[in-house]
Amino acid sequence: MIIAPSILSANFTRLGADIAKVETTGAQWLHIDVMDGHFVPNLTIGPPVVADIRKETKLFLDVHLMIEHPEALIPDFASAGADLITVHAETCPHLHRTIRMIKELGPRAGVAINPATPEDVLEYVINDLDLILVMSVNPGFGGQSFIEGSLDKIRRIKSRLEAAGSQAWLEVDGGINLETAARVMEAGCNVLVAGSYIFKASDPGGQIKALMNISAS
Repeated sequence: MIIAPSILSANFTRLGADIAKVETTGAQWLHIDVMDGHFVPNLTIGPPVVADIRKETKLFLDVHLMIEHPEALIPDFASAGADLITVHAETCPHLHRTIRMIKELGPRAGVAINPATPEDVLEYVINDLDLILVMSVNPGFGGQSFIEGSLDKIRRIKSRLEAAGSQAWLEVDGGINLETAARVMEAGCNVLVAGSYIFKASDPGGQIKALMNISAS
């Protein structure tokens, strides 16, 4: 199980310190939510911030583009040091082309789907993907409650990956805590994104270790 703390819930006045804290206490990835205020109702960071984060950490940078027209910025995020770039199926009319674009620039490629988006959109690209991200909340804000219907979707996508012989990661983002983490792991998830649960806690490292203990049990 890979734990990917989401910096959306970090304190941006001490972002470097918050990243260092989760890096030294067992996180393997850092999840970076990029929002444009159009596809989702929030505005976050751009490639320069990712480039600065890259200089400060050796963590795997998992960059999640919740933006319209991601093709315009994919080269900049690749140059900034993203290890994996995930786009939303809902924003990519030429999804296969976008996936190939990411890979040709160097990072690994992922596709995210919103809670109301059926997993059928993945059918013709599943063998091209390094990661599938199931949103278990509607994207745009941290601290939301887990959407129960996500569990069946995770199970169905896991079955599709197995049938395709794919080794792609299956990531879940939204409403993750100790209780929901155990359930999504059972359903087939192997990458957990957690924001508020980790960064809003008095002991972020303890929260990461608790998640890791669930995956080891």
